[in-house]
Amino acid sequence: MSSTFRSEWVKGRKGNVTQMHYARQGVITQEMEYVASQEHLDPELVRSEVARGRMVIPANINHPEVKPLAIGIASRCKINSNIGNSQISSGLDEELEKLRLSVPYGADTVMDLSTGKNIYNIRNAILRNSEVPIGTVPIYEVIERVPDVRNLTPELILEVIEEQAQQGVDYITVHCGVVMEVLPLIESRITKIVSRGGALMAQWMLHHEKENPLYTHFDQLLEICKKYDVTLSLGDGLRPGCLHDASDDAQFTELRVLGELAKRAWEEDVQVMIEGPGHVPMDQIEMNMEKERELCHEAPFYVLGPLVTDIAAGYDHISSAIGGAIAAWKGASMLCYVTPKEHLGLPNAEDVRAGIIAYKIAAHSADIARHRPGARDVDDEMSRARYSFDWNRQFELSLDPEKAREYHDETLPDEAHKSAEFCSMCGPRFCAYKLSQEVAEKSKTIAAKFMPGHCPESKPVVEA
Repeated sequence: MSSTFRSEWVKGRKGNVTQMHYARQGVITQEMEYVASQEHLDPELVRSEVARGRMVIPANINHPEVKPLAIGIASRCKINSNIGNSQISSGLDEELEKLRLSVPYGADTVMDLSTGKNIYNIRNAILRNSEVPIGTVPIYEVIERVPDVRNLTPELILEVIEEQAQQGVDYITVHCGVVMEVLPLIESRITKIVSRGGALMAQWMLHHEKENPLYTHFDQLLEICKKYDVTLSLGDGLRPGCLHDASDDAQFTELRVLGELAKRAWEEDVQVMIEGPGHVPMDQIEMNMEKERELCHEAPFYVLGPLVTDIAAGYDHISSAIGGAIAAWKGASMLCYVTPKEHLGLPNAEDVRAGIIAYKIAAHSADIARHRPGARDVDDEMSRARYSFDWNRQFELSLDPEKAREYHDETLPDEAHKSAEFCSMCGPRFCAYKLSQEVAEKSKTIAAKFMPGHCPESKPVVEA
């Protein structure tokens, strides 16, 4: 991949190089211009949204390959694809294959969540081959460098974060809100802490009887972000891991802390988004979106799912896409996908594909519901292609063209069937589209005879 897309844009940028910093100075950067053209928005609107913290443009100055995008309530809903190896399986080639699948199928950002060996090289290969923003959870690499989580130090955490920033990572998840005051609040939960990063920080804090180092060293973290324009994704280390635990004191106390940290970041012109819950009953989703807007001052909300039931093992991409669609409709700016392997194992390339498509459906449905300009245009075009039996155009317009063509061709594979005025569901005699086309043509003349005042045999109805 060419590394020149943003090379000229970032040349010479020094000091505080964040998009928020430029926006607050009244500067519309090339990134803002590009985002505005992609979103069909006024560049000044993009600048003002970034300046107030309601939109972020994750674009590290050391990731010139990236094509900038906006995450915020004024832009279309985005989706994230998680990839990354584990301590048990997968490697560089497998992760690059997941990246190559993620982007064409519609992932707007990709997070490298590698936890095994060779993390640096895997991440570097992903960055150099990615035109979409790349996020990480730095604590995973920190843990790989120490024999035990209790041996990590604040200095090591900041060192790893700076290395990743130098490498070009666009946004990082940091679990700064898991502070001492919230830990006792998990006692009534069934699943306690389900965030890996949150659990690791809690373990370190309780062993050392000290406050979260990401919280106490937040100012140093901001200095790194300013230097490279790394967007902070303030992680929900105490997100609910089951419906029982949703919307509890632990979750909302942490959310309040994240809101306070967002304001501190904005004081230094650092871009911030807030990560949201993972398991939430449908009737609580809207309230959760409103709570985040209130406590986090309208910072973009990036939610995992949320899953609306706990019993869909093997189908959690569906359970979570239902919740994701509602969340995006009610205000979430980005959805983190869930694959069919959620809770069961490390997803492979096909799982990644299934998760992305499920979430593209959720995000697109929300964009339509929010009346985004042009959001429904492709749906209307698909409807016209269906009514006119333009099968090839239907395949092209589908979120997953290969799957659409595969399903059609299972029963009608011949090329002649690409222009047939029926499918294998209804056949030539029961196709409603074909029948209604004939009805529509004849009704132009015949139906007129039965209109009141046009039919000689008709008589007005006399009320009794």
